[in-house]
Amino acid sequence: MADTSAPAENTPILRDPVCGMTVDPDAGKPTAEHDGHLYHFCSDGCRTKFLNDPDAYRNATDPVCGMSVDRADAAHMAKHKGERFYFCSARCQEKFEAEPDTYLGDRPEPEPMPAGTQYTCPMHPEIVTDHPDDCPKCGMALEPMTPSADSGPNPEYVDFKRRLWITAPLALAVFILEMGSHIGIPFADWIGHTAFGWLQFALATPVVWICRTFFKRGWSSIVNRSPNMWTLIALGTGAAYLFSIVSLLAPGLLPAQMQDGMGMTPVYFEATAVILVLVLLGQVMELAAREKTGDAIRALMDLAPKTARRVTDGAEEDVELDQLKTGDILRVRPGESVPVDGVVTEGRSSIDESMITGEPVPVEKVAGEPVTGGTLNKTGSFLMEAQNVGDDTTLSRIVQMVANAQRSRAPIQAQADRVAEYFVPAVVSCALLAFIAWWLFGPAPALSYAFVAAVSVLIIACPCALGLATPMSIMVATGRGANAGVLIRDAEALERFSKVDALIIDKTGTLTEGKPTLTDAEPVEGVTEADLLSLAAALERGSEHPLAEAIVAGAEDRGAERRDSTEFEAVTGKGVTGTVDGRKVALGNAALMKDLGIETGDLATRARALQEDGKTAMFIAVDGKPAGLVAVADRVKETTPDAIRALHDLGLRIIMATGDAEATAQAVAQQLGIDEVHAGVSPEDKNALVRKLKDEGLSVAMAGDGVNDAPALAEADVGIAMGTGADVAVESAGITLVKGDLGGIVRARKLAEATMRNIRQNLFFAFVYNSAGVPIAAGILYPFLGILLSPMVAAAAMSLSSVSVITNALRLRAQKL
Repeated sequence: MADTSAPAENTPILRDPVCGMTVDPDAGKPTAEHDGHLYHFCSDGCRTKFLNDPDAYRNATDPVCGMSVDRADAAHMAKHKGERFYFCSARCQEKFEAEPDTYLGDRPEPEPMPAGTQYTCPMHPEIVTDHPDDCPKCGMALEPMTPSADSGPNPEYVDFKRRLWITAPLALAVFILEMGSHIGIPFADWIGHTAFGWLQFALATPVVWICRTFFKRGWSSIVNRSPNMWTLIALGTGAAYLFSIVSLLAPGLLPAQMQDGMGMTPVYFEATAVILVLVLLGQVMELAAREKTGDAIRALMDLAPKTARRVTDGAEEDVELDQLKTGDILRVRPGESVPVDGVVTEGRSSIDESMITGEPVPVEKVAGEPVTGGTLNKTGSFLMEAQNVGDDTTLSRIVQMVANAQRSRAPIQAQADRVAEYFVPAVVSCALLAFIAWWLFGPAPALSYAFVAAVSVLIIACPCALGLATPMSIMVATGRGANAGVLIRDAEALERFSKVDALIIDKTGTLTEGKPTLTDAEPVEGVTEADLLSLAAALERGSEHPLAEAIVAGAEDRGAERRDSTEFEAVTGKGVTGTVDGRKVALGNAALMKDLGIETGDLATRARALQEDGKTAMFIAVDGKPAGLVAVADRVKETTPDAIRALHDLGLRIIMATGDAEATAQAVAQQLGIDEVHAGVSPEDKNALVRKLKDEGLSVAMAGDGVNDAPALAEADVGIAMGTGADVAVESAGITLVKGDLGGIVRARKLAEATMRNIRQNLFFAFVYNSAGVPIAAGILYPFLGILLSPMVAAAAMSLSSVSVITNALRLRAQKL
């Protein structure tokens, strides 16, 4: 067992030693002390696992250097094939990620994806297969439609990151060499023009080879008659590379006017290398965003335990969840998660159902009452009968809803592809027409002129800026948003949020603080407030209920005398009773007072008024007579009223969807001026509400902070999570408000509108120079002005579009929110 003595050094450690997640020490997450350290955990489940066997989770071995690493204090961690590895330094982590098999030796292969796993293309979701493969339309690697809880990071993401680290320095080097000659640094004169060309060839060719995947995708788009950005990238970079090789090996084949005084013709290796690396960077960013999507689903799956304790003929055994059948009797002990959906058959306990209801108050469960898989057993031990197992559990349905909603294409990318459908054939047609026209009607050497014209068209049309248009704006916007407390997942979230008509908001933790506090203490005549609170706190110290904690904390804050109680008894669903200083004291709802035969009189009227204000009122009786009442409420955040008004001013329709009671929800809605209220809703109800509004033609945003909000956050056109809420809600949302401040939605809306405007401008810059330059590159001005556009000028126009995109995107840093 863990060392429960006072730690020698109360040093906060910010990584969960069980699951490896980083934990904010100020977020109110579970903690445990062991061997002089204070460990932080992402959930009660991880804390329980640690306390049961702390030595199993404390130290790990660096697979590179063999050093022992404290899991909780490790600054460097990586996942490979579903397993976490910890490192003593960034260097060891880099070595491992570059060649993991070198350091794993004869370790067994991880289990494959579950049987029946379906795979789909991230760009073409209509492509679905039962095995991993490449997309027949675009060549991208197919991904599992629903990640496994034990699956590692996306192999393509890991592969592309490694390729980026290798190719980026090479592209930078060849870029510096070529650009140096344009800014007065004569690299070519220093090393010789021929050697200069071969040096660029040596630097750019590995980049072309490492990025050959893009050419494969371009070829697939041609074969399958689905032109897209890969077609343009493959044609443009391929043309620039091949032209450069011809220029390097046989400059005499090109027109004399293309040659310099030493008989050398220009090469465009730097354009090829830089374009491919920029596109690779954009792919890494996109894959990183999709990796977060998988993390959201895996976080949901981790809510369920890996095993369950099955009771058969008086004996108990731990079995895997997939071995459970309907009707099995299971034991759930304190601190464990409920394994599957079922009903309590024996015992009683307090269950934290926040993953389903979103409410912070645990629910008392006795025989005959239902329990849900994935919820957390707080106190007592009980037996339950399994009813829904496997894919039929509520948690499994939530996982599936999140997975289905998250498999969607970014609309901004779809726009670029629609343009490419027409742009690609038009560019290729222009290049062919230019080649034929110069070959048939051009001056001698006609074939050389024809080749130059065709290559110029392809080079100037190469959409190098297209690969930057969205990522650059998103990178700048995310940095600007982070400074304003708004975290952005991807371009889709920004685009959709700029068009939102209706905003669905959860109550607990979103509109309110998510933590009950004592708000009222009203004694009857002859009883002081201090005495009333002292009696209430004396009873509630025997309870672990959050409402009880709020009363005890409130009594201490108001200076009430500390007393102790005896003969404490909790009456399920009604309240508590006990003896304080020889007096019989009861605290609870009207039902408890009725059972005890106590008339509440005018206090009942006052209690109803408090409930209409969104508070939970509880009566206190002493020796069979009413002594007063106390009220507890989840306070509305100070920033919420102003934020609601600002959202209304932006033309948004505000809808509250909460698992709380109707009276409390209506009270909060009236206080804030919310347009529409849906109370007592389940995760499925919230999801259905989002779909209903979308079917009405509205663009819907959902803001929430609980696990129960995850399906609706993913189903909505854009999900907005409170950063102070559940990790799964954060992972399922496109936008996260770091401080849980609803006013951040206003800032996010302004940022979304500015960013989408910026992206559209970037797309314009990505095409305008190229489109305008294509006729000139084809030689349309030659018959009139004798001007034939050099491929160098074509490359300059192509580069100008990238410079314009980057400069325009950087303007977002000064955006006022």
